[in-house]
Amino acid sequence: MVTKGKQPDGQVDIGHRFVFVCGLHRSGTSPLFQILREHPDISGFRNTKVPEDEGQHLQTVVPAAKVYGGPGRFGFSPEAHLTEVSACITSRNRYKLFAEWSKYWDLSKPLLLEKSPPNLIRTRFLQAMFPDSYFIIITRHPIAVSLATWKWTGISLESLVRHWLHCHCLFEQDRPYLRRALVIRYEELIRDSENTLGRTYNFLGIAAQPLPSLNPAGNERYFTAWRKLSEHQTMRAIVKHIVAKYERKCREYGYSLVEIDSTIPSEIRTALSASTLTGDRGHK
Repeated sequence: MVTKGKQPDGQVDIGHRFVFVCGLHRSGTSPLFQILREHPDISGFRNTKVPEDEGQHLQTVVPAAKVYGGPGRFGFSPEAHLTEVSACITSRNRYKLFAEWSKYWDLSKPLLLEKSPPNLIRTRFLQAMFPDSYFIIITRHPIAVSLATWKWTGISLESLVRHWLHCHCLFEQDRPYLRRALVIRYEELIRDSENTLGRTYNFLGIAAQPLPSLNPAGNERYFTAWRKLSEHQTMRAIVKHIVAKYERKCREYGYSLVEIDSTIPSEIRTALSASTLTGDRGHK
């Protein structure tokens, strides 16, 4: 373990920069993680024999998402949302977490990469544990995320859309506390890979790499499925209810349940957000 001793505030300087990829299950965290992992200045987990090489399964300091219900559910548990006031933040736990993850990192690399879906609502906790951290948050259309999760969890579509909104709301509340955070869209990553990855590498202060091959039609099958559901005899009423209840909230994040192929302009998102009552932002 590489350490530099205790700092004046009682924190432990591990001697590395940390990169945390954050985003819900099926949001594109895995392809982004795999791309970044190939950079010569970055070490990311591989061949760990845990799902998607996620760090949440390679440590014993904080519970993994499955403890709180897993995909599509974990964010609803108040205990899953961790900040700098968490009782888990101690020098001992900081060393322990680093030691457990270090088994799978190449510590000769300056940047150490980890990704797990719960990171989306644990950024402030991770920053408190490792102050020299960079957070890359990837968002994906709530229809794609919800339908991709729906098919293997059995959770209702409405609950999945609500979970998407709730977790992103928590992140937006935490975002002002972060020193280094970059938000990108899955849709931008697959359709404008050069600019999106260029911004990402620049954010991390490292050289750009050759572009990977990504499928630009990543959301299309889910959009097609959504259209079919909206015409289905038994599902169309459910889809109509979801649209009526959550369209405005989704637009605050730049997505639409109606104009599903469109990106909502930032000025409209700002106006929507400003006109929304604070008490309506929890989506519980």
